[in-house]
Amino acid sequence: MKTAILGAGVSGLALARTLLEEGVPLTDLTIFEAAAEVGGLMGSKELAGFTYDVAGGHILYGRDQETLDWMVTCAGGEQAFASRTRQSRIRFGDSWVRYPFENGLGDLPPEIGRECLEAYIKAHEARTTGAAASTKGGPPPADFASWIRWRFGDGIAAHFMDPYNEKIWKRELSELTSDWVADRVPDAPLEDVIKASRGEITEGYTHQSVFRYPLRGGFNAISHGIASNLGPALRLSTPVRELRRRGEGWTVNGEEFDVLISTLPLTDLPGLLPELPGEVAEAMADLSYNSLVSILVALDHDQVPDYSWVYLPHAEQGPANRITYLSNYSPHNAPQGRASLLCEVNFRGGPAGPGEPDGGLEEDLLTGLAAAGLLERPRVLFTDRSVVRHAYVIFDHAYRARRAAALNWCESVSLHALGRFGRFEYDNSDACVKKARDLARTLAQQG
Repeated sequence: MKTAILGAGVSGLALARTLLEEGVPLTDLTIFEAAAEVGGLMGSKELAGFTYDVAGGHILYGRDQETLDWMVTCAGGEQAFASRTRQSRIRFGDSWVRYPFENGLGDLPPEIGRECLEAYIKAHEARTTGAAASTKGGPPPADFASWIRWRFGDGIAAHFMDPYNEKIWKRELSELTSDWVADRVPDAPLEDVIKASRGEITEGYTHQSVFRYPLRGGFNAISHGIASNLGPALRLSTPVRELRRRGEGWTVNGEEFDVLISTLPLTDLPGLLPELPGEVAEAMADLSYNSLVSILVALDHDQVPDYSWVYLPHAEQGPANRITYLSNYSPHNAPQGRASLLCEVNFRGGPAGPGEPDGGLEEDLLTGLAAAGLLERPRVLFTDRSVVRHAYVIFDHAYRARRAAALNWCESVSLHALGRFGRFEYDNSDACVKKARDLARTLAQQG
C-alpha cells in the first residue's frame, strides 16, 4: 500500500517510524516536507554557538510513560538527555511569584495576596457548596473570561489571568470558550492555596515537576532521532501543490497513492484541494489560530537565575508573554560562559491578523525585559528571531462547528488528518506522538 504522509513534523515522523515497526516496507512510504529539514513545530536553530527552539520553549514530559520512553529511545536514550526539575516563576513587579499563581500567593505584596486569597475562597465556595445555585453541580461558564472568575475569583483574574491570557490570545477573553482548559489547568486544592498564601511551599502542575531536554541539537534532536531510519522516504524541500481524490486513493502533486495522511494545517487544505466542497473549504479557512515570534537573546555572561521559564503578564514588561532560560536546559545550548533567553511573542494569525511584527519588536522586547529586571542591555550580544505561522489553536465560539465540518469531510474521503494543526487540537509533542502511533497501528492492521 503506497502511503503518502504530508509533513515531516513529529506527528508525520512518528507515524512513519511506527508503520515501519509494524512491518510496512520503507519503500511504501513517502513523506512530503516543504522545509529543508524535519521538525516542524519542534524545529531548532543553531547560531554562533547558541541553540534555540523556533516555536518557543519545549520540554519533554507527560503522563504516558510508554510514549515518552519511545521518544527518548529514538533520540539516543537517556544519556542523550538532561533531566531538570521545573523552576517556573511569574515576574510580578519586583517579585518572583511561584507558578501556578494560586500556589504563589505568599510571594505577592501582602495586600494583593490577601485580595487574591479572599476572592479565591469566595469563588471556591460558590462553585462547590451551593452559594451560587446556578453553577453548583452544573457546567462551568461557557466563555473563558467568565470561567477564569468562576475558577479563580476576581483577584487572580485581575492581577494575573486576565493580562497574561490577553497577551497570549490577542483577543477579548469572552471571545474564547472554556471547554479546552479543564485538562490543562488543574484545580488546586483549597488547602494548598491557603498554605501558599502563608508562605508555605506547595506544588502545582506536578506532572511537569521533572522534565527532560536533549543535551545537543535543541528539542529537534527528538525529531531527528525519530527520522533517523526514514531517509529514503523523506522528500525535503518538496511542498505539496495539489491533492486529488482518485478512485479509492489519492494523487499528491500528480503521483498516485493508496493512503493519504495529512499533518498540514487544515487552514491550508482549501488551496490544495480543487475539488473541495465550498462549505467545507470555508469552515477550514475560517479556523482561527495565533502565530508566534520566538526571539533568542544571547547574553555575554552566564549569571542567570536557576529558573526554567518565567511568565510576564503585564504590559510594562514588554511584548513577550514568557521567557525560557534555555541555557539552563542544556550546557550545550550556549557557549561556555554565556547564557540565552528564548522569548515568545504571539500575534494573530491568518488573513485577518496584523502580520509579522516589524523590526521594532526586538527593541520593545529588550526595553521591557530590562524594565522587569531580567537583563542589562549592555550585556546583550545579539538577538535572532524565528516566526512560526501556526502556533496556537484558537478556541473561539465557532471552533467546534468549523472543526467538525472539516474533519467529517476528511473522514468521508479517507483523508487521515493528524497532528496539532492537522486536526486543530491543542496537543503537546508527546500527545502528538501517541496519536500518530495509534493511527499507524490501525493503518498497519488494515493493511
